[in-house]
Order: sequence, then C-alpha cells, then structure tokens
Amino acid sequence: MKNKFWIAFSAIEETDSTFIHRLYTYFGDIEEAFNANRHDLEQIDGLSVKRAETFLRERDKIDPDKALAAVEDRGVNYVTLEDNRYPKMLKQISDPPAVLYYKGELFDCNLEKTLAVVGSRKSSYHAKEAVSKILSQLNGTDICIVSGLAAGIDTSAHTAALENNLKTIGVIASGFDFIYPTSNKHLYEKIENGGGAVVTEYYPTFQPLKFRFPQRNRIVSGLSYGTLVAEASLKSGALITANLTLEQGRELMCIPGLISNPNTEGIYKLLKNGATLVTEAQDILEALNWEVKPAEQLKIDLSGLSEIEEKILNSIEVEEKNLDEIMAETGIDVDNLLINLTTMELKGIIKQVTGDRYKRT
Repeated sequence: MKNKFWIAFSAIEETDSTFIHRLYTYFGDIEEAFNANRHDLEQIDGLSVKRAETFLRERDKIDPDKALAAVEDRGVNYVTLEDNRYPKMLKQISDPPAVLYYKGELFDCNLEKTLAVVGSRKSSYHAKEAVSKILSQLNGTDICIVSGLAAGIDTSAHTAALENNLKTIGVIASGFDFIYPTSNKHLYEKIENGGGAVVTEYYPTFQPLKFRFPQRNRIVSGLSYGTLVAEASLKSGALITANLTLEQGRELMCIPGLISNPNTEGIYKLLKNGATLVTEAQDILEALNWEVKPAEQLKIDLSGLSEIEEKILNSIEVEEKNLDEIMAETGIDVDNLLINLTTMELKGIIKQVTGDRYKRT
C-alpha cells in the first residue's frame, strides 16, 4: 500500500509539496522516494545538501504505518497526487498538494464548476451584502463555492452558499486537529455534514501558523475555474489569491465597492488591469462561459398592500434603513411602524439586517 508513504511524507513539517513532488518525479515511485538514502538524494540535480539532510533526519522519526493510522483514526479522508480522483484543476497548478485531506463529501461537489470567492477578513457590510446577493442569484444550481473559511468575506461566501443550496469547499491552513477561527466551528460542521467539504494539505497535527495562510491560497484558486474578489486592500491575502489566479491562468473577477474604502484599493487596481467587473451572477456565468439551470425565484404577491406598507416599501426601495430613518421619511408614528414592520417581515416582504436596519427581500 503506497498511500502510507504519501501520508508519511506529508507528516514531516520540514518538507513541502514541492520537495515531495520533486523526489516522486525523480524516483517514479513514492515508496522509493521516501526510503531514499543520502547517496540517492545527492544524484538529484539542484537539491541542496541542507534540505536532503533535514529530510533524512526527520524522515527517520516517522513510521508510515502509524502516520496513516493516525489519519484514519481521526476519520479524515485523503486523496494523493497519483490518485485518479485527485481534482484535475488543482493538479494543473505548478505546486499541487502531495496529499489533499478532507472531511465531508468532496466528490459530491461539482468540481467542474468551482468558483472561488475571497476578500478581506475585516470586510464591510456592503461587501458582505454584495456577496450574499450575487450568490443568492445562483440558488439551487450545480456551482460549487470555494473559499478559505476565514472571518469576513470567506464566512459570508460559505454561509451564502449553504443558504442557497450550493455546495461549498472550505480550504483551511492547518490540520484537522485545529479549527481557526474558533467562531467558525458551526460553519465547519455544516459544511462537513452535507454542505460540501473542508480540505487541507496539512497533516492533522499541523497548527494554523501564519506562513500557512498564503500557502493555502494557491489551493483556493487552484481548485477553481475563476476567482471572485469582494474586497482587497493593496496588501492583503485576497490580492495574493488574485495574483495566483492569474498565474494559474484562471478567470479573475471583482465586485466594485466604495472608492472611499481602503479595502477596495486592490479591487480597482485589478479592475484597471483587466479583471472582469461583477455586479450580478450573470456576469460570472458569462465570464466563465457556464450554462446553469436558473433557479426558481420566490414570487411574493405585493398586490393588496396597505397604504402604510406601500410607504415603508418605497422608503427602502434603494437601500436599507433603520427605524428612525423610515419614520422621518414616511411620517408614520412609531407604534404603527413597528406593527407594520413585523407584519411585513412575517409576509416575507422585508427582512431585518445588521444594526436594526430593514431591507426589501
């Protein structure tokens, strides 16, 4: 069984996928590569003595059978680079993970229609709403949303996917012994239990160290046919993912935002350099040349609204407003307004959003 040698390789923290792939390519057999001696490694052009010595030292601490058992005992699934199930888009990048660990149903996701959605961890309300709106327009289709399970836009993307019956893949920057951020524990569970899959290239015991997050980004874009960037400052992980998308020859798309927001500086730089501007889901479908069956939209009967309800609806036609703003614009007293807002929520005409604001559904 060769899989245990792939697992054993990935259990060495001092190696990376480039090193593993290099040895595998040279020897043509993962078991031979793992068991190579010093003389064997010296024959590989360009392989530094230091890297070879580090590998030999750390390799001798690893028992392949125990490394594999530790993965299986945790209920973690995996696919290796030589497995014919390995995602083909990811295999095409210059540095594909040697092993892709996963929980959930990775192969229930449509890996032929994968869209990465990335952006700032400290995202604005506007950007989160934009992501939610655009993904809601893909409701019920076979598109799979890929993101990094971080705070901010990543969380919004995964949440919107689940709410709209879309499969989603979360790519994490640690092994499965860790959940980061801890606030996303329930999101991890929803994805793993029917919503899609959580994946990582890291052995279960590897911690979410800072340098692993940029490494993780190449997998987010590598799994995907295109990347949609919602917010990105000039020095951000999202911009790194955007650049990786271009390097990998994939489609890059951006959601425009307020020009006064520092987190949109990267967006407008990308747009000026040729990224596709996205304001609705149709823009994504056209950019990627995808055809999907349109989801049935819920039709809400707006006939028979009372005069007060019509005033409220007109007040929030363009943007969401809070209670005081609606009162000032409509002249409706607070008691009547509260009663009608509640009634309209129950009818599904409006909904309450962040900061006690109301918007049309």
